[in-house]
Amino acid sequence: MSATIKDIAKLAGVSHTTVSRALNNSPLIQEETKERIRIIAEQLDYTPNYNAKSLVLDRSYNLGLFFTTLSNGTSAGFFYEAIRGVNSVIRDRYQLIVKGIDDYTSFHSITKKSFDGIIIVSQSDDDGPIIEHIANKGIPLVVLNRPVDTAGVLNVLSDEEQGAFHAGAYLVNQGHKKIALIEGRKGFKSAQNRKAGFERAMEHYGISIPAAFRMPGLYDLESGHQAMQQFLSLEERPTAVFCCNDEMALGAIKAVFEAGLHVPKDISVVGFDDTVFAAYVTPALTTVRRPIEQISKEGALRLLGNIENKLHTTEQVLLRTELIVRESVQLLQV
Repeated sequence: MSATIKDIAKLAGVSHTTVSRALNNSPLIQEETKERIRIIAEQLDYTPNYNAKSLVLDRSYNLGLFFTTLSNGTSAGFFYEAIRGVNSVIRDRYQLIVKGIDDYTSFHSITKKSFDGIIIVSQSDDDGPIIEHIANKGIPLVVLNRPVDTAGVLNVLSDEEQGAFHAGAYLVNQGHKKIALIEGRKGFKSAQNRKAGFERAMEHYGISIPAAFRMPGLYDLESGHQAMQQFLSLEERPTAVFCCNDEMALGAIKAVFEAGLHVPKDISVVGFDDTVFAAYVTPALTTVRRPIEQISKEGALRLLGNIENKLHTTEQVLLRTELIVRESVQLLQV
């Protein structure tokens, strides 16, 4: 028979309420007591009974992590880092339920009974209805990645437009004037912000972007590969390409090598996101670090605080991006 909170309480010489609070990391319990209870719980191989806790405390112990989509435009690296950030905070205190918003035909199943709190990694303005639904239901909510102004919603995001501006400025300062753009997925706010920042940099330095130097992308390897093939087929090729995410940048680099050319000797490439593989490709990718894992951690920490304190905070938290210079950009003669 599996161990219970009462078993732990008996061995620890405390009440079962103290054990429950300690295992849920309550600030009401001293750290020394928490550690002693955790050790006893491990020795007894204690496993939380979420169903029993839910009935007693009228909580589901479910946290939702919703993405705009899980199949169209959410890169593997982005998905992995977002989940890792949230999971590192909640650990075994909640069950994490990962869903794609586009999988829902209606939102009637999203209630306070089914979720104690929800994190939405929003990529599109089309997510507005589910955000409004969750807020109206009184479920603690954090929206990551995209600015929103819904009352009672905590908003955590990074300054992507400024990050793209710095990437474009860096290319110009490295002597590049023929600079092409592979855009992000149409309708995604991140794609709009990154394009706007890049265009602002080009305007700032008086550099025009001809129509042939603009290609649409889908935030995946294939669209980056196809876009670069188009650039390489031009009579007058760009000397550098800014890709609106790292996966498209990797696809673009593959197309360059397939054409018998080299990055950065023949053409320079810059990405965006600084996903886990950016530093380990050849050449290592110069990119804009968007702290996806940090954004997710910050969102999860604040959400747990709001759940425990029964708060519905309206606040926007903006985290900085950083240009990470590696090996994929060549310095031209200025």
